[in-house]
Amino acid sequence: MPKSKRNRPVTLSKTKKKPGLERKGKVVAEIKDAIEHYTSVYVFTFDNMRNQKLKDLREQLKSTSRIFLAGKKVMQIALGRSAADEAKTDLHKLSKFLQGDTGLFFTNLPRDDVERLFREFEEHDFARTGSTATETVELKEGPLEQFTHEMEPFLRKQGLPVRLNKGVAELVADHVVCEEGKPISPEAAQTLRLLGTYRWQHSDSTLVCRLVFR
Repeated sequence: MPKSKRNRPVTLSKTKKKPGLERKGKVVAEIKDAIEHYTSVYVFTFDNMRNQKLKDLREQLKSTSRIFLAGKKVMQIALGRSAADEAKTDLHKLSKFLQGDTGLFFTNLPRDDVERLFREFEEHDFARTGSTATETVELKEGPLEQFTHEMEPFLRKQGLPVRLNKGVAELVADHVVCEEGKPISPEAAQTLRLLGTYRWQHSDSTLVCRLVFR
């Protein structure tokens, strides 16, 4: 008996667009819009970027500039990777600078102001694991009166030789938290934060290429 043409499987599921593709498409559109609304664009590199620091910088510059941090290929597509698909004349030449930790800085500020901004922008922050210590930090034997007695178990977990003495946490021996020029361990980073000590500073952004269009 021939098969009935009515007896066919029906797929009820629907294929949804990947959220990532929609997000990338939105970023490309926003960069293309920025190309039309700002007079200059720069590529900058960054190291150890903190989200809050970036947010503060964006807020500071929102009236004159816009910063994009996205995937390298996404930003290259928006600018154009060749003369045939570039968004503006010679703009594809900027794409080759988008390597590693880089972003796009669109602005209406004069070049001198931009260079001064990137040269002077520097924020102090607590060290992260793996950062290089800028100096040696050593705690001397004796009471740690800045910490409550409830913190004694936590301090011990960070590698500090501590004990409780009449309800006060104290070091039973000198302890080196970090050494200048050496990577900071997870325990040392936490200890420095507890001490309220800044032992590392960084410059979030460095200008790396010339003005492309004006």
